[in-house]
Amino acid sequence: MGLEPLFQAWSYFRRRKFRECSDLCSQLLERPPGEQEPDAEYTVFQAAWSLKTRALTEMVYVDEIDMDQEGIAEMILDENAIAQVARPGTSLKLPGTSHGGGPSPAVRPVTQSGRPITGFVRPSTQSGRPSTMEQAIKTPRTALTARPITSASGRYVRLGTASMITNPDGPFINLSRLNLAKYAQKPKLAKALFEYIFHHEDDVKNALDLAALATEHAQFKDWWWKVQIGKCYYRLGLYREAEKQFKSALNQQDMVDTILYLAKVYLRLDQPVTALNLFKQGLDRFPGEVTLICGIARIYEEMNNISLSAEYYKDVLKQDNTHVEAIACIGSNHFYSDQPEIALRFYRRLLQMGVYNCQLFNNLGLCCFYAQQYDMTLSSFERALFLAENEEETADVWYNLGHVSVGIGDLNLAYQCFKLTLVNNNDYAEAYNNLAVLEMRKGHIEQARALLQTASSLAPHMYEPHFNFAILSEKVGDLQRSYTAAQKSEEAFPGHVDTQQLIKQLKQHFAML
Repeated sequence: MGLEPLFQAWSYFRRRKFRECSDLCSQLLERPPGEQEPDAEYTVFQAAWSLKTRALTEMVYVDEIDMDQEGIAEMILDENAIAQVARPGTSLKLPGTSHGGGPSPAVRPVTQSGRPITGFVRPSTQSGRPSTMEQAIKTPRTALTARPITSASGRYVRLGTASMITNPDGPFINLSRLNLAKYAQKPKLAKALFEYIFHHEDDVKNALDLAALATEHAQFKDWWWKVQIGKCYYRLGLYREAEKQFKSALNQQDMVDTILYLAKVYLRLDQPVTALNLFKQGLDRFPGEVTLICGIARIYEEMNNISLSAEYYKDVLKQDNTHVEAIACIGSNHFYSDQPEIALRFYRRLLQMGVYNCQLFNNLGLCCFYAQQYDMTLSSFERALFLAENEEETADVWYNLGHVSVGIGDLNLAYQCFKLTLVNNNDYAEAYNNLAVLEMRKGHIEQARALLQTASSLAPHMYEPHFNFAILSEKVGDLQRSYTAAQKSEEAFPGHVDTQQLIKQLKQHFAML
């Protein structure tokens, strides 16, 4: 005796077999109406329809809280004016406004926006805020393509075509013919339908219309609908309206998710201090909530306050000792604080937890090298190369192998490694810079100059190519170029003593002329 088909479909859904669930619901929906037994509240037809919309939504569902990519359009055509001279420690977009406590760029490399590289890749760490249109088009690439992220980022574009993939015969629901007002009066169907329109069809405008009608039908007392309206406003770039909806939802029902959405709005409006206060108020009501503590740690990290960030990540581990992001960030913090042995313990902990990827072995290899455990270094890098999923990851491993080669004094091997880095990733500014230094040692001045110019055009936020170019130009007697490059170096890293000394020398030269 087989299971009743609707129950079988529900069983598939619970086991996350969404394709089978959707197919079975389609068969139920194709039955003639006479064969469908009526139920007290729901007909089998309605139940199958609702279940199919949920299954199709789950296939493409992405959590909106963590997913946040700022595209070129949002960055450059941003109408939200921000203070050009923000008070120290109040802005994410102006890197010079941190409270200090962060390592210098000489020790810890920085991203294009002037923030130190984090120990864990998140959407917000993928790209900084470029200062010019040229930089915007040049820098924030998606992980695997050379196409810049646009406001309709790859994820949204995929979702728009998802209906064609999940249903070869065409879309399951024809949105243009839907009577949204009718569905808004059936709360149980309306919620499933909203999520389908928002996540699967990626039609924010229709989703907003449905949510507005449904919240009206619920006499503005249902917090869930207010959160959904806030999500739609956020996606449409209406951040202040989104803020009102999330606040209203919080007044009705205290939820961790709503706090996270509201904080996301404040971060997009470049108000990190307000977001921090919101998280701290949330922790009073939800003590020990990991996502809130983690949110505070991320903001401090983005504001370059690394010591406070590490403290909060340690608090995260007190609540959840298998939190990958916290372990990785504390590990990278120890590594850049010249404590590779302690960093090694954190990365080994990740390995014991079952994290098994190229980046982890890359980090293990570096920690072993700096902790003078040379027997493990090369085997870790070999494993990293074996696990690399794309050319960018392979390039990272070869670049680090180049560093190790410089450390052991084998400059020929280092030269080969940096060349292999560029074979895998032609935009690797650090490798161009290091190759130039090796060329300078060999006395190949012109090659070194060309490589340094490439490095500084690819990564204007790095001070090393500018400084090296200034030194090189000064050696060959081109003082004007040397002075220009030294000024760029000082702009990228104001506290660099060697740059300041070079500028001082050059000014003395100019005074003598």
